[in-house]
Formats: sequence, C-alpha cells, structure tokens
Amino acid sequence: MALKQHLSQKLLQKLSPQQIQLMKLLQVPTVAIEARIKEELEKNPALDEGRDEEEDEFSEQEEQYDDSLPEKTEAEKEFDFSDYIDDEPTYKYSISNKSADEEEKSIPYSTGKSFRERLEDQLDMQDLDEQEYFIADYILGSLDDSGYLRREVSAVVDDLAFTQNVNTDEKTVERLLKVIQTFDPPGIGGRDLRECLLIQLKKKTVNTVEIITAKAILSDYFEAYIKKHYKKILEGLEIDEIALKSADEEIKKLNPKPGSSGSDSRSSQVVIPDFILTVNDDDELELNLNSRNAPELRVSKKYSGLIEDYQKSSGKTTKTQKETFTFIKQKLDSAKWFIDAIKQRQQTLLLTMQTIIEHQKEYFISGDETKLKPMILKDIAEVIHMDISTVSRVANSKYIQTSFGTFILKSFFSESLTNSEGEEVSTREVKKILDVAIGNENKQKPLTDQALADLLKEKGYNIARRTVAKYREQLNIPVARLRKEL
Repeated sequence: MALKQHLSQKLLQKLSPQQIQLMKLLQVPTVAIEARIKEELEKNPALDEGRDEEEDEFSEQEEQYDDSLPEKTEAEKEFDFSDYIDDEPTYKYSISNKSADEEEKSIPYSTGKSFRERLEDQLDMQDLDEQEYFIADYILGSLDDSGYLRREVSAVVDDLAFTQNVNTDEKTVERLLKVIQTFDPPGIGGRDLRECLLIQLKKKTVNTVEIITAKAILSDYFEAYIKKHYKKILEGLEIDEIALKSADEEIKKLNPKPGSSGSDSRSSQVVIPDFILTVNDDDELELNLNSRNAPELRVSKKYSGLIEDYQKSSGKTTKTQKETFTFIKQKLDSAKWFIDAIKQRQQTLLLTMQTIIEHQKEYFISGDETKLKPMILKDIAEVIHMDISTVSRVANSKYIQTSFGTFILKSFFSESLTNSEGEEVSTREVKKILDVAIGNENKQKPLTDQALADLLKEKGYNIARRTVAKYREQLNIPVARLRKEL
C-alpha cells in the first residue's frame, strides 16, 4: 500500500499552561495558597512581594547614593558581583563584649517526656534480665497510638525470631505483656477493648458492688453489653436494673483509649476561613476574601530593567548574553502568569461565593439550617457561566466564617426532594429535623427508623424507611437499639 499525504482539519481543545496553573491554584485553600506563593517567590527571582511605591522610594535613594560613586562599567551595570561574593570575615558578625555579671536572658522552653519515654521509665524499674528487657521494649514499640497491642502473641514471637534474632516463646511474651499491663496509664497493653477495660477495673483499689458487677459484665456478657441486650444481662447475673445502671456508670468512667490520654502531641486542626461574611449596619450581607488570599505581588523592576537595557544596547551580542536574556524573559513571563492567575483566582472565588450567598440568602441571614434551599453545583455554574468542575474546585476544602460559625462550602450543596405541598426542599432540612427528633427522643425507648419515617410524614415529608436509615448513617447516628440507655 502506497503512502499518501493529505490535509485534514480537526477541532481540539488544548489547555494552555496558564489555564492549568489557574485550575491548580483554584482548588487549594488559604493555607496551601500561602505556601504556594512562598514557593514561587523563592523559585522565581523576577517575582516580588510588596508595593511599587516601596520599590520607587528605594530606587530613588539608591540613585542618590550612586551619584557619589564612580560610574560603573557596562558589565558592572548588568551584574553586581558583590551579591555573589562573601569576603567579610566571620569575626565581624560576632561579639564577645559581655561582662561576667551581665544577666543572660533567654526564653525558657517547656520540656517533657513523651508517652513512650514514660513507659520505658517504668520498664527500667522492673527486675528483668537483658533478653526479657529487650522483648518487653519490643512489645512497647508494637503498641498503637491508643495503647493497644493489636497483634497476636504468636506474631510477636515470629517477628522477634526473624527480625531481631531473639528466640523466645509465647509464654514468655504473655508474662512480659502482663508486666506492661501494670504500667500507667491503666489499660495499656490491652489486646482489645474488653481486656483494656478489665485491666482498668482490676487496678482499682476498692472493690465495690458496682465494680464487681462491672467486672462480671465485661468478663461474661461483653457482647450482650456492647449490643445493649440488657435483658440477657439482667437474667444471666440475676440483678435488677438499678444494679445494672450503677455498673454501667462505672464502665463509662473508664478510658477506652489510654494511649491517647498520655500523648503529648494531640493533633488539632485549625481551620482558616477563606471567606468572611459579616452583616453591616444596614443588615445587609457583606462578603470579604481572606487577606491571605490577596497578597501584593508584582514583577521585579530590576529584572524588567535588564530587558530594557538589553533592547537599547547596540552592537553584537554574545551567546552568553542571549542565553541570559532568554532566561530573564522566561522568569518575567512566569511571574506575570502567576500574578494573573492569583488575581483570576480571587475573582472566581468571590464570584462563586457571592452567587452561593444569594442562592442561600435566608440561611445566611438567620443561620437556621431548615432555611437551606436545594442546591447543586450545576445551579451555581449556570449563573456564573462557568464549568461545573470550576465550581467544584472552589467548593473543595474552602471555608466561610459567619456570625453563627465556620462552615465548609460543600455543606451548602444538597439534593432536593418534594414535600406534601409540592415544594422542593433540601435534604439538609430533613436531616436537621431527624437530628432534632433523635436528640429529643426517650432514650429508654428510642425511635426506630420506621417511627422516624412516620414522624417525617406527619410533617409533610414523604420519605421511605430506607432513606431515613441512609440519612441517619450520614449523620453518624447509630440504630435505635444502640441508642438505648438504662
């Protein structure tokens, strides 16, 4: 078959580097955009932060200072070699003129031992030989963040043999684990929740009737207790409801995660809002973008001046000068693209958020979740004439601060359903009604999913029982049997 050449036209959609950069910047929150801007400032010398007035003032001072100096050559004008050469001796940056009586003021730093170090201190006080100490220390290293030993004893024995070249048996590991279970905080070294709670009960110095009953419940009726089959416990232990309730209160005082309670480094997430919504004196909503999203960026005048000097220069240019010019031009173009992307990001964020506020105006004025209207990404995209993916990127990991709390933007989007009057309402409204109903229920006889469905029907929401179960799970609310209390 002979080869042939022919012309054809095709319609293709290709994203430019600027568009790709904008999409990446659009989806990151305030904290990440700060790090991204800092990274760009360090990477691109043609990008500066600050106002032009400061640069102008600095330039005027520099020109006045330069008038008193000899005129620089052409090479010195392009590159200041003093920026790259550090010929100052180090002794000029240090002083040793303090007197012996001078008080040295320093900031005190609070130090403390970690959770693992406190356990090792308790291990050091045990009467163990070298191999036993090594095995016990290995067990401590196998505990998870909650203080549990989630691995089988046989697996620990195998690991010691294959990875540490230490031969031992399950009986020895069990004995050393019992030693660790006597450490503080109580409950350390438990292999499951039941053993962890029993360890804490056994460490109590006074054995009251309630504690003895609690031990019996955890030892013999743990499955029935966690599933709240109280009738089976009452019949099995031959006790009344008062005794069961007293034992239940003792169990609830125990710590299910002793390792977390002894940890110094507790993870805490600080939410920095991307938008701030306030109510002005005229009772109107006023939206502002977090100032961290709007840094003052500009193109360095020093680098743009180098381009102008190169264009004004006459005569032939060397290869090195051309490469330098190309490098500077690339950095200047990159700086301009980044500044434009940041500005466009700010405009898109404000436009999208303002449209969301107009759509959910009743909610943002009152703070009542039942006032939320059904809203999907497409509703906002059609108003601002942008793609759904753009709205999705804006709503991703972004928060707004209001007078009644700080919320993630995704929480304002919800599907719709029709009530008995034919009106479309948000599923958030139904979830709020479910949450309130479950919070006000009789805990001795909690409402089943069918009872909740009947309650919603009385309020005009015709929802099936399986839909109620789905909404309940989304609210992280257990079934009626697990919500039962004595």
